[in-house]
Amino acid sequence: MTDPQLSEWMPDLTGADAYGHLDPAALRHPDSLKWNKYEEGVIPLWVADMDFPVAPPILAALQERLTRGLGYHLQGGPALQSALRAKLAEQGLTDLPEDGLSFLPGVVPGLYAAVAALTEPGEPVLTMTPIYHPFHLSITEQGRRVAAAPLREGGAGHLARWEIDWDALEAAAQGTRLLLLCHPHNPTGRIWDAEELARLRDFALAHDLYVVSDELHADLRLTDLPFESFGADPRVRDRTLTLTGPCKAYNTAALGIGVMAGHNAALVKRVRSAAGGLMGHPSALSATMWLSALQEGGPWLADTLAYLRGNRAVLHAFLEARLPWVRATAPEATYLAWLDLRAHPRAGDIQNFLLEEARIGVHDGPLFAPDELRGRYQGFIRLNFATSRRLLLEALERMADALGAEMPAALESR
Repeated sequence: MTDPQLSEWMPDLTGADAYGHLDPAALRHPDSLKWNKYEEGVIPLWVADMDFPVAPPILAALQERLTRGLGYHLQGGPALQSALRAKLAEQGLTDLPEDGLSFLPGVVPGLYAAVAALTEPGEPVLTMTPIYHPFHLSITEQGRRVAAAPLREGGAGHLARWEIDWDALEAAAQGTRLLLLCHPHNPTGRIWDAEELARLRDFALAHDLYVVSDELHADLRLTDLPFESFGADPRVRDRTLTLTGPCKAYNTAALGIGVMAGHNAALVKRVRSAAGGLMGHPSALSATMWLSALQEGGPWLADTLAYLRGNRAVLHAFLEARLPWVRATAPEATYLAWLDLRAHPRAGDIQNFLLEEARIGVHDGPLFAPDELRGRYQGFIRLNFATSRRLLLEALERMADALGAEMPAALESR
């Protein structure tokens, strides 16, 4: 923290900076995509990858696994299956059949497989924008069309709350057979609430849709409310597939693993079979990691979520004090903030502006929409706040200095 005035508005988080020791030089190791995309001196707040160390129980489990052979291994052995079923049951996916789990090398391959299995080339596939870019890429790269229903930006003041635009969803659904749902939503951080889930389920039934729900961020909830899977309602179980994995919550993206879960075993098999031998399998170390996370990772995750809540509070307090014209989400889940900088004169190239003038790397808003809608999100950025509080504040200071230098006085006083 470089500005002495920050103490006047920053939340009281004394003693909460558990990750204050993070060293950029150590984070910029040769294998880090996040820290090597940009040159030294740039603070990377782009890809959804936390800067925090992996949970000690997971590291211990991996080291122990290396004392045994690394030949062919059981794909999703009984211990992992049992722990995962218990976890999914807590989120409403009870009574999954014996063949209701299919392990994947990650969640994104599941999106591609679902589009391949449940639609035909040229058909529209329904989703809501802005959206994590593999959603629309899984559609367009396989010769389908994106039937996009843009979310509506609500909220008051500098706080934005993105909501489903039901009229837009209804209009986009015509002729579709598949809805790709992101729950919790990336990049807005929304957890669809009970009322929204009920209405989405009614919508899926009325339009006879298959639903593939990406619930990868479910364990990164920043509220105290429980999480309910879209497929928890028996009415939609036969038409729903849930995709999830541990990589976001436990910061293990390099150990690719995920699962496709569904109550309709024939549907699970149909989608998994669409990829056939084109899709690989999770590694032995990936399976070991996930089992350890489920069995022993809870305390580490709780501490990490507490830290992320603190960072979210710091982010919003900073924006309110220094950049009140910026509209920002208060994510209910994830460690990603979706910021609206469209009021700035450099909104047309805001990602490059922040890289050049503030020396921070962020994701550009147009990435989160198919080509025909990219302009709608120009001026938005997605910012990853899963880093040390010191680095986050340094990045925000840089951003405020750069943006303030270009802002008209009328907007600065807004």
